[in-house]
Amino acid sequence: MAMEVTQILLNAQSVDGSVRKHAEESLQRFQEENLAGFLLSLSGELASEEKPVDSRKLAGLILKNALDAKEQHRKFELVQRWLSLDVGVKTQIKALLLQTLASPVYEARATASQVIAKVAGIELPQKQWPELIGSLLSSIHQVPVHVKQATLETLGYLCEEVSPDAVEQDHVNKILTAVVQGMNSAEGSNDVRLAATRALYNALSFAQANFSNDMERDYIMKVVCEATLSPEVKIRQAAFECLVSISSSYYEKIAPYMQDIFNITAKAVKEDEEPVALQAIEFWSSICDEEIDILDDYGGEFTGDSDIPCFYFIKQALPALVPMLLETLLKQEEDQDQDEGAWNLAMAGGTCLGLVARTVGDDIVPLVMPFIEENITKPDWRQREAATYAFGSILEGPSPNKLTPLVNVALNFMLTALTNDPNSHVKDTTAWTLGRIFEFLHGSNMDTPIVTQANCQQIITVLLQSMRDAPNVAEKACGALYFLAQGYEDIGQTSPLTPYFQEILQSLLSVSHREDAGESRLRTAAYETLNEVVRCSTDETASMVTHLVPVIMMELHKTLEEHNLSSDERQKQIELQGLLCGCLQVIIQKLGSSDQTKYALMQHADQIMSLFLRVFASRSATVHEEAMLAIGALAYVMGPDFAKYMAEFYKYLEMGLQNFEEYQVCAVTVGVVGDICRALEEKVLPWCDGIMTQLLKDLSSNQLHRSVKPPIFSCFGDIAMAIGDNFEKYLMYAMPMLQSAAELSAHTSSADDEMIEYTNLLRNGILEAYSGIFQGFKNSPKTQLLIPYAPHIVQFLDLIYMEKDMDESVMKTAIGVLGDLADTLGSNAGALIQQSLSSKDFLNECLSSEDHLIKEAAEWAKLAISRAISV
Repeated sequence: MAMEVTQILLNAQSVDGSVRKHAEESLQRFQEENLAGFLLSLSGELASEEKPVDSRKLAGLILKNALDAKEQHRKFELVQRWLSLDVGVKTQIKALLLQTLASPVYEARATASQVIAKVAGIELPQKQWPELIGSLLSSIHQVPVHVKQATLETLGYLCEEVSPDAVEQDHVNKILTAVVQGMNSAEGSNDVRLAATRALYNALSFAQANFSNDMERDYIMKVVCEATLSPEVKIRQAAFECLVSISSSYYEKIAPYMQDIFNITAKAVKEDEEPVALQAIEFWSSICDEEIDILDDYGGEFTGDSDIPCFYFIKQALPALVPMLLETLLKQEEDQDQDEGAWNLAMAGGTCLGLVARTVGDDIVPLVMPFIEENITKPDWRQREAATYAFGSILEGPSPNKLTPLVNVALNFMLTALTNDPNSHVKDTTAWTLGRIFEFLHGSNMDTPIVTQANCQQIITVLLQSMRDAPNVAEKACGALYFLAQGYEDIGQTSPLTPYFQEILQSLLSVSHREDAGESRLRTAAYETLNEVVRCSTDETASMVTHLVPVIMMELHKTLEEHNLSSDERQKQIELQGLLCGCLQVIIQKLGSSDQTKYALMQHADQIMSLFLRVFASRSATVHEEAMLAIGALAYVMGPDFAKYMAEFYKYLEMGLQNFEEYQVCAVTVGVVGDICRALEEKVLPWCDGIMTQLLKDLSSNQLHRSVKPPIFSCFGDIAMAIGDNFEKYLMYAMPMLQSAAELSAHTSSADDEMIEYTNLLRNGILEAYSGIFQGFKNSPKTQLLIPYAPHIVQFLDLIYMEKDMDESVMKTAIGVLGDLADTLGSNAGALIQQSLSSKDFLNECLSSEDHLIKEAAEWAKLAISRAISV
């Protein structure tokens, strides 16, 4: 096989489809029949200098993919598979990989670097391959340049793959020493310096101890700052990327270097090539992010000299930083508005300016206004656009009192510009800025209204007119109308938009029919705005919303009649169906929320439902998700009457619950099961066996994304609430699942933020299940079936109280469960609760909570517990 493997690898890259397919099948067969031999022959191929570059590269790539995968469950399988391989085979493979680092062929070295890092990612945490880092570093100063470069690249990838606690500090010090020496300006080879600088970027997360040591930190910072001045553009860019990472990882350590960093970044922004200048701006954006987070965490309560860990770097740099950023706004690109993924100096500068405004608030306004006043009427479009962009960028952060007088002066000017400016860029930015004005400075909570009777008509006229402009301008105008409508959300009975309501709906529907509505996300923006206008509408316009129902149904019907489409047209059709289902969902929720309009909506219910069922028959995930949500809304509005659709709808519900691949669809379907339980109550009983079977299957699958599991537990609670003590037959399956999940959620101390957040979601789901089950069994002769489970639940509550990392929602659900336990089991729970380690402390803590929902739940629980104990 080894002789042939070269030819098979080359065939697998053939232009001839059948040759390629045959080769791929041979490789798959070889892997299944003899994994050890397969991996050995690939590493041999990669290491052999006699073999062609293409077969070596592919061999390395297949090796890498045999060690790692994106999906968690697949990754876990591959790790276990590697660990269970014969030790001798693994040793041979690793030796061949290390040998490849010395190959004169760059592609072979680079691929080997990545594979070594993947193996290290599996083995180092298991305390295997302890000699790896030593052997990489031992000869780094005696080897040829190309080997040095490959070794540094390998160390960089290794730091990316392995978590810092798997590498001892002595090795970390040696890695950092090698990397920083490789970056030194004394190093002759640019390839080595670049590999070293990129490696440092990945190694920074290992450098906690080194950054706490003044001398070591000074040295690292000196070398990084020197590298930003390298003659080689890629090295400069990589060095600035290191500075960006340092600014967020080591914010509290960089004060002594800030003056130098300002000078370096200012020079780069002014003079350097774009990729470098972008990173230099990113440094300041990153500092803003840090300071915004710190100031958010500490709220407004601290005084200037308290021990808040904020250094106010942005405030200090303002007088020099703001002019530097304003300068970048004039460096626009001609076609940036048409290109979705565009990112250039002007956009980066404006984004950073917006972050600076959020960091320092009012202080930025006097520094930006002269630039706006000077440029806003200039003949050159670049100056007008930059001035408008600067104004739009500073609308979030400063206080309304500071901004409102300026906006009142600017508004009229902007409306004129949006109508008359000859340049499309200026119009695009003007419409975006109007959207920001309405988003941040318009709404019922503002002291001085921006939109008044005097200007409301002009605003709407201009926005509706701009929706007929070029797609990028029209999309921004839709966005501005979206926020204008949102500002009237809590208006009560009469909305200033009422006189224009019909015209607004009509204009948005016309936009969605434009030939070019596929460009600049225009069609999506039109429907999102339509939904917001409907959602924030008042009773006065309810009849117009009712008339919208058949219109949107007709649109959806039309999409279902189109057949034999090209794949592009099919994609567009799917997108449109998703938007229309989303629109119907909003209309159903709006009309269903009051009795007067509900009756009119119900006249269409049968037709709406049959449209949704037809949508399901057209297999596509995005549409399924939107249609599912809309059906959930319909069930909620119809209540028990929804039962008549269940026979037909059930198979799609089941399909949604089985959809592991597109797990968002699965999650949404689980939510809809909850809606249906609340709507049908005991009428859902005939469908519960199937639903529970599927939910239990989902929970025991290791292929389903973990984010779907918490809502499934909550769903147990919804089912139990709906069918009461009929849930009895599911107890023996559901309770052990809940118990083992509860145990799993207990051991997560020392976890990262993401894990803590997930643990809270999981605990909340488990507690919602318990709560629903206990409430469902209340006052039933079968409550004694729950007694055996009570001790475990009390233990679980003790445990999460002791761990002290509950968020508000878990706290509220947990204290509720304590109350449910007492309420349903009475004296049977009383003694358990009295013996519990922490329920008394927990109750008192919740009773004195600032959060009125927690307090309310605790007062109810206290009542239930005192009843249970006094029995």
